[in-house]
Amino acid sequence: MADQLLFNPRTYDPAHFDPETRRLLRATVDWFEDRGKRRLIEDYRSRAWLADFLAFAAKEGLFATFLTPASAADGHQDKRWDTARIAALNEIFGFYGLDYWYAWQVTILGLGPVWQSDNETARARAAELLSQGEVFAFGLSEKAHGADIYSTDMLLEPDGDGGFRVTGSKYYIGNGNAAGLVSVFGRRTDVEGPDGYVFFAADSRHPAYHLVKNVVDSSKYVSEFRLEDYPVAAEDVLHTGRAAFDAALNTVNVGKFNLCTASIGICEHAMYEAVTHAQNRILYGRPVTAFPHVRRELTDAYVRLVGMKLFSDRAVDYFRSAGPDDRRYLLFNPMTKMKVTTEGEKVIDLMWDVIAAKGFEKDTYFAQAATEIRGLPKLEGTVHVNLALILKFMGNHLLNPAEYAPVPTRRDAADDAFLFRQGPARGLGAIRFHDWRAAYDAFGHLPNVARLREQADALCEFVTTAAPDAEQSRDLDLLLAVGQLFALVVHGQLILEQAGLTSLDEDVLDELFAVLVRDYSAHAVELHGKDSATADQQRWALSAVRRPVIDTDRSARVWQRVEALAGAYEMAP
Repeated sequence: MADQLLFNPRTYDPAHFDPETRRLLRATVDWFEDRGKRRLIEDYRSRAWLADFLAFAAKEGLFATFLTPASAADGHQDKRWDTARIAALNEIFGFYGLDYWYAWQVTILGLGPVWQSDNETARARAAELLSQGEVFAFGLSEKAHGADIYSTDMLLEPDGDGGFRVTGSKYYIGNGNAAGLVSVFGRRTDVEGPDGYVFFAADSRHPAYHLVKNVVDSSKYVSEFRLEDYPVAAEDVLHTGRAAFDAALNTVNVGKFNLCTASIGICEHAMYEAVTHAQNRILYGRPVTAFPHVRRELTDAYVRLVGMKLFSDRAVDYFRSAGPDDRRYLLFNPMTKMKVTTEGEKVIDLMWDVIAAKGFEKDTYFAQAATEIRGLPKLEGTVHVNLALILKFMGNHLLNPAEYAPVPTRRDAADDAFLFRQGPARGLGAIRFHDWRAAYDAFGHLPNVARLREQADALCEFVTTAAPDAEQSRDLDLLLAVGQLFALVVHGQLILEQAGLTSLDEDVLDELFAVLVRDYSAHAVELHGKDSATADQQRWALSAVRRPVIDTDRSARVWQRVEALAGAYEMAP
């Protein structure tokens, strides 16, 4: 019987969505399955551009249906920006290949400044391009400055007629070879400071748009492009001044959420391959899965993957329920980007330790999964950048809860309009959260949930009695170790909330929390060893170490779930 917690193309039926969403998701799965594993792998190895896939997406209206907000849909009932179904499609793309996901992801980023703009001409143009099957690009980063948008060298010279002539280059820009519209960030030459920022729409087919190269060796076209005296008319301007800066950050807020579900899809496909191989491989007269260390590694990988899915699914609800008075998503978003994607790396590494040389073979999905899983923690801000962002919320989250109405599961066919009117990208430290303890208390009868709760309570004590002083607060190495501890508390919280909403098997949940207890203890030991850790902080760190509660019968029952994955899915040849 198929595992209900993992995506399996053989049994996939997204019946919780409306009919058109359900049809499009299933049609996408069928397109990949019909294409077959050999063709998929060969396209990956030969770095083939995604023309066939984009033709399919255009024919079905996939991007247009999923990525046109209701405000630009011209009354089309199935078009909306629905984070729940976007997340589902991320998972499918990740399952079959990150190159497909990437073309979709950078289209989402390219649309962000457009859908936040009041420029109706540009919005109508974007909607029409989507309906024609075009992809989009997000021209933010530069070779010399990375994503340091304060230092952009994309320069707009006023032309005297209300428009500009633009010269400059952008680097690491996905879809830059084919985008019907590129949202480009720059600054005016005649205005100093933040008031000079501009977001404008460019066309990659314009003669003044020069495609330099693909900067990566991949089907993903991650371009360097240069504008030489490119004409920007008034109707091409999306944002000016501080609003352009906010549009950049708010677009990344929308886009970075997609990384978690892509990571989940990669891990799911790789897990089917890994467990099947290990179960069928005979070593010293026994299946590889008969060895205790192999069972532990595969079980750990499985429960970590389940945790990734639970956290991400619950984070969808906070995204969709967000508003000016509820910005909790701004914590859960970098958590999905940082924590879920690094969990994905751990899942792949655990399985790779088991299947060893098999993971290099060219006829496996696993070989590309092992490569592509590394990219997701490094896109839309590094792990360190997102961990530092997460730290801004720690005090209020742990110590200063507020009252909120319960957030329900959000799978309704609604338009997530707030994502394109998030407002100024500041004030993070003032955001309040509901009490994290309630989720832990609901499962306090599970021994490892109770144990991680002890460690979370210990972190509250750390924040109030041994927090970094002013000098230590400049030591990012120390702060990031603290951030890892806090991230585990938040990770556990949303996992528990989703477990309660879905009646998750408590064996799986307690086995997962045994892993999280070990993780917390490891990060506490890391904090103990930091150069600038004080004697009090060192004592606290060792006092926070806990051993998970071992239950061999529970572990054996969870292993049976893992073992059942062997042969449960293999992609059509």
